[in-house]
Amino acid sequence: MTYYRYRFSFGYGLTPAIKNLMIVMGIVFLLQEVVSRMMVVYLGLLPGLVWHEFYLWQLLTYMFLHGGFFHILFNLLALWMFGGELENLWGSRRFLFYFFFCGIGAGIITVLCTVILTPQYQFIPVIGASGAIYGILLAFGWLFPNRLIYVYFLFPIPAKYFVIIFGLIEFFSSIGGAGGGVSHLTHLGGLLFGILYMLYPTVRQKLRREYYKRKWSQRGPDSGGYYH
Repeated sequence: MTYYRYRFSFGYGLTPAIKNLMIVMGIVFLLQEVVSRMMVVYLGLLPGLVWHEFYLWQLLTYMFLHGGFFHILFNLLALWMFGGELENLWGSRRFLFYFFFCGIGAGIITVLCTVILTPQYQFIPVIGASGAIYGILLAFGWLFPNRLIYVYFLFPIPAKYFVIIFGLIEFFSSIGGAGGGVSHLTHLGGLLFGILYMLYPTVRQKLRREYYKRKWSQRGPDSGGYYH
């Protein structure tokens, strides 16, 4: 019974939000195959156009375009494998917010770093949901750190180490520049915004505690109040 639950908890089938994301990405990919160049220019993420011409919609739309069959296949597979459990835990609305939070955040990081650090690449389009997928991977490793992930279906590794390894790979790859048509900055941006989201409740609670502690100390010990 334990093996059954463990095995089928990974992926959780097609949850509603993930199913809708897959459908939209599939439809866009089919349209892209017909009018590829035009869609990539207007819907892909071109940092120069976002920065200079305010094509802000590209921060959203670039996630639904992909560079080929295996690109979209890998992203959809990762979305299903790691996102299903998150959606079941959080609910569809929160999961979708997180998906777009990481995806748009990854786009913002890509635009800023490209325009400022590597302006020669600012008119090269970035496409794909990988930034959001890396955010999902981060959340999965954060919430289920000891869940085993089988690399190449052979080598088991706890999710927390899997995320750390991939994060380091993307970091050092981004230092070395873009390679193989992969935007490592976008992947790092998804990881960064995932960390910010996951840390937010702890930081908010700490700030609130400090606020009430400071407020209580200003009132003084004889100002009355509740005791417990």
